[in-house]
Amino acid sequence: MSTPRAERPCAAPGGVTGRRFLSLRLALAGLFAAASPVAAMAAAQDAPAPAPASEEFEGPYQPSDDLERGLWHQMAEAERSLRTSKQVIRDPELNAYLREVLCRTVGPECASIRLYVLRSPYFNATMAPNGVMTVWSGLLLRAQNEAQLAAVLGHEFAHFKRRHSLQLFREAKEKSNAATFLAFTGIGALLSIGLMESLFAFSRGMEEEADRDGLAMIAKAGYDPAQVPLIWEQMLDERDATLVARGRDKDKRKAKAGMFATHPPSQARVDYLRAAIPQLAAAQGGETGVERYRARLAAWWPQFLDDQLKLNDDGGSLFLIDAIDKTNGWTPWTGFARAEFHRRRGALGDAEAAVGFYTDAIARGGDLPELWRGRGYALRKAGRAEEAQADFREYLGRVPDAPDRAMVSTLAGVE
Repeated sequence: MSTPRAERPCAAPGGVTGRRFLSLRLALAGLFAAASPVAAMAAAQDAPAPAPASEEFEGPYQPSDDLERGLWHQMAEAERSLRTSKQVIRDPELNAYLREVLCRTVGPECASIRLYVLRSPYFNATMAPNGVMTVWSGLLLRAQNEAQLAAVLGHEFAHFKRRHSLQLFREAKEKSNAATFLAFTGIGALLSIGLMESLFAFSRGMEEEADRDGLAMIAKAGYDPAQVPLIWEQMLDERDATLVARGRDKDKRKAKAGMFATHPPSQARVDYLRAAIPQLAAAQGGETGVERYRARLAAWWPQFLDDQLKLNDDGGSLFLIDAIDKTNGWTPWTGFARAEFHRRRGALGDAEAAVGFYTDAIARGGDLPELWRGRGYALRKAGRAEEAQADFREYLGRVPDAPDRAMVSTLAGVE
């Protein structure tokens, strides 16, 4: 697939870059996710000796005591790693657009937020108490319009504004000691299950508080508040699609969210958000920003969908392709993604199904060179070698300097 010039493919999750990012995620998880303070607690224990109270840190909120200063030092170190990570998408236009949406949603305070866009296929955004926000590409793939993106950004800013992660940090510190920190990491976890339930019940209350604050923010910003519960309902539907494809029953939507879920979608969450909308002063009307969102993100969706396909989540991936088609209409790259899904899955009949989807995309005017390359691979798998060679030659003719030219040339039977 064609990719924006500034961001030719990073290594996929699970590759070298993916492993580096996994390490980074482990370092950042407790610092940046308001509902997951565990890593931060452990890190703060090992923090350098507290600096003098007069030391200034980046951002408007300064730590108030030695405990917070130790945490701030750890977060500053994590951010230094983040600034050089290859997983960060540095495209100026994409970053400017996300900051524009953030500022419209939260107001002038956005100037103090340091925003990083991460190449990761999972639905997530995080907000650290020192002013660092991360937006993951899996969120950008799943949000169907600007209002839904704004809802998640507003939710994360609400955690920051209310100092939720600091409250959790102190709450855990009061209830825990060094031995319990080890239990949080999995060692002796059964012995501390009651403590974990207590802490995460607290965080679920914070989630609802942040949800309601975020809802009010986007309504005030002129977005359609009805989009807020929709994004969580879509997450429920995607989760159901994943479970069904794996031969499991759908979740009971009335059940409580999982204890360790950072953004737990549940029917209860959808219900209380819908019930809150009529109470808003700006409940009527509002825009979705779907055209603007489509224009800014369309060039990135092929890459983000490719990352999603690499997760081997059959149900979730097909659900997302269908959802994008439904919202934006069919495009050559969603046709390509659907064909790629079948080719990569490799179940009985998938090779011929993939050939059909590639052929359909080409017949409908698709001109992505990868359509011919992908069909070539599918034709080889289906035992149609001569047809495959013709498609490989077409691909090479369309992309003379293709990075995989040597390998494809061999398959095409040319020098």
